[in-house]
Amino acid sequence: MVKSLVTVCVSACLLLSLNACTQDKDANTTLTDTTEQSHTLRIAAAANLSDVLPHIIDSYQADNSSSAQNISGILDIEVTYASSGKLYAQIKAGAPYDIFLSANQDFPAKLADENLVSIINEDNKLTKPFTYTRGQLALYSVTKPLSDFTPTSLGDVFTSADFTQDSKVAIANPDLAPYGASAKAYLQSQNMYDKLNAQKSLIQSENIGQAFQYAYTGSVEYGFVAQSQLVAIKAKPEQFITLLPTSYPTILQDGIIINNTAPAADFTDYLRSKAGQQHFLQAGYLAVQ
Repeated sequence: MVKSLVTVCVSACLLLSLNACTQDKDANTTLTDTTEQSHTLRIAAAANLSDVLPHIIDSYQADNSSSAQNISGILDIEVTYASSGKLYAQIKAGAPYDIFLSANQDFPAKLADENLVSIINEDNKLTKPFTYTRGQLALYSVTKPLSDFTPTSLGDVFTSADFTQDSKVAIANPDLAPYGASAKAYLQSQNMYDKLNAQKSLIQSENIGQAFQYAYTGSVEYGFVAQSQLVAIKAKPEQFITLLPTSYPTILQDGIIINNTAPAADFTDYLRSKAGQQHFLQAGYLAVQ
C-alpha cells in the first residue's frame, strides 16, 4: 500500500514538472516570436544603394553581435529597394517602414514638412532628415568605347559618328529618381536633352537600378548610372566616364527615421559613423561635407 502511494506521488510530481516545463517552453517561444517581430528593422532604400547597403548592414550586425553594449537587439533587417519617389508614395500610403534612405533631400524633407501639419500619424512622429552620403553620376556603355572622351568633352559623345539616330540612352525617371533628375539637368546644360528627347533616343527607366541594367545588358548604347554601380561590377575604364561633380546638381542623399525606435536610431547613427562612411567612400560615393 505504501509502495503504491509512493509511486502515485512520484508520478504526480513528474507530471507537474513536465507540465511546468512545457508551459515555460511555450512562454519562451511566444516571447521569442514577439521579440523577433518587434525587432525587425524595415528600411526603404533608394535603388542606387543596392550595392553598398548590404555590406553596411553586414558590418553593422557583426559589430552589434560582438559588442558588449548591444542595446538595439536587432534580429533582422529587411530592405526594399525602389526609386525614391515610389518609396515616398508608399510611405505616404502607410507602408510600415522604420527608415527611409532617399537618393535626394527633397522626399525626406517633404515627409518631415507634412508630418508637422498632419495629425494622422501623431503617435509615430518623424525625426529631422539627415544627410548620409553624396552620389556621383557616370555615363556607361558596354557597346561603345568611351576612351576617346573626357569629363569635359563628354557632351561630344552625343554628336560623334558613333551616335546615330538609332542610338539609345537610358536615364532614370527624372520625376521619381534623383539620379535621373541630375542626368536630365546635365543634358540640359549641354543643350542635348530636348534634341535627344525629340529623336526618341532617351529611354526612361523607373529607377537608377533599371537604367544600369539596360546599359549593362547592352539593351541601350549608353546609360546614365550611379558611379557606385560601376565600382560594384569593377567596370573597365573604357566603359565609363565619371561626370564632373560641378556639371550637375549635387546629389546629396538624405534619410529620415519614420518609426522612432532605438534600433532605427542606432542604425542611422552607424550610417553616419566613420565605419559607415568608409563603406560609402569605397563604393564610389563622395564624402559628405
